[in-house]
Amino acid sequence: MNDRKTSADIGVFGLGTMGSALALNLADHGFKVAVSNKEADWIEPFVQNAGKLEAQFIGAADLADFVSAISRPRSILFMIPSGAPMDAMIDAILPHLEPGDTIIDGGNADFHDTRRRSAAIEKTGCHFVGMGVSGGADGARHGPSLMVGGTKESWQQLRPMVEAIAAKFEGDPCVDHLGPDGAGHFVKTVHNGIEYADMQIIAEVYGILRDADGQTAQDIGSLFESWQTGPLSSYLIEVSAAALQTVDAETGRPLVDVIFDQAGQKGTGRWTLIEALKVGQSASTIEAAVGARGWSSEKASRLIAEPLLASDAQATLVADPADLEYALLAARIISHAQGFRILAAASDEFAWDLDMARISEIWRAGCIIRSALLDDFANAFRTDLPAGELILAPAIRDLLDGSIGALRRVVASAVLSGVAVPALSASLAWYDTIRRGRGTANLIQAQRDFFGSHGFARLDQDGQHHGDWKAIATN
Repeated sequence: MNDRKTSADIGVFGLGTMGSALALNLADHGFKVAVSNKEADWIEPFVQNAGKLEAQFIGAADLADFVSAISRPRSILFMIPSGAPMDAMIDAILPHLEPGDTIIDGGNADFHDTRRRSAAIEKTGCHFVGMGVSGGADGARHGPSLMVGGTKESWQQLRPMVEAIAAKFEGDPCVDHLGPDGAGHFVKTVHNGIEYADMQIIAEVYGILRDADGQTAQDIGSLFESWQTGPLSSYLIEVSAAALQTVDAETGRPLVDVIFDQAGQKGTGRWTLIEALKVGQSASTIEAAVGARGWSSEKASRLIAEPLLASDAQATLVADPADLEYALLAARIISHAQGFRILAAASDEFAWDLDMARISEIWRAGCIIRSALLDDFANAFRTDLPAGELILAPAIRDLLDGSIGALRRVVASAVLSGVAVPALSASLAWYDTIRRGRGTANLIQAQRDFFGSHGFARLDQDGQHHGDWKAIATN
């Protein structure tokens, strides 16, 4: 067995922004780290630029040397692009590993790939961990939120290191073992879907204030900043407030006013929607957010359409700051509730036994969607939830009771004023659907039976039935 006094505690392969930050974080907490990279000429500069932490690193360009520098049983963290590059690295490194060693994929991987890799690597006697990492470069360097999926053995091996480097919420590390194989990467995917929704509803409130109320970016930023002391306190509100109040050095204008209005996306929001549909769940607020990013890419069409399509606005929106604050609160609760429903359905589908309270807790610090609400969600999940629904927990129901009216007024006013609020309106539609005991799907079932003889269930009789439908006149 390697001498732990001279060998590394962990290996980090991939010295890009995130890999470098995590390696420095590990070294900062006293762990000796072997580092390597596909582009070997990155290794020496990274070690030399580590300053007082330089002695904590062992650089190795050769893969065999990299592996041999790590104490057994080895933990090797890969921070490289997901997909084919990860598969190629697994094939390259496995011949150098021994039973009991652990490969950790810290990228934004498709959880189906993680499940496949876990099953294949388990046959070799090694372990595979899919670890979601949230918090961006700053979080990775100073304390991320980490979502771990893999074997219990690999967790015990990894736990001291990830608990040390994770963000802390009142002393509690924002990391945990969430389940086997793809559980960690799936939770990170849904985290990102919620992040899409959160960003979109904030942007829609910004749009109401800018386009319907004529407020400046500075004014809107100041309002957002004031919300940091209330129930909306969160990283994304903080970021938005700061961004809106930033001045462009070249023009002297608000920096957001010179940014091209086309949003990028890397696919995790879309993955959330796909998996939600597969497990029979609605993620309407997240779907609206993903769709809005798609629409944002159609800048040329929007510029042509603007003078050609009438708004037919029936009213001028008067933006009540209190209504906007509580509309945003209600939509945020609903988007999280949808995300947790997806997690619960997938947990049943893949036998993961996900702990929703614990997931809420590890999102309270370090990650992009960290907010004051997550503590409320964690507490709610530890109560007896009616029908297992987060929004029916007494404390969450009280929050919605005090904010849903504001969401209704904001959406109605925005629609009448011709201001698009796809995510806010999707949240309200979902809420109104869930709160109504008798919906309209009875007519859909009638239609399906009419043209396709699909059958339907009756309220007053058991079994499957067909209707004696009135014939359609052909003349």
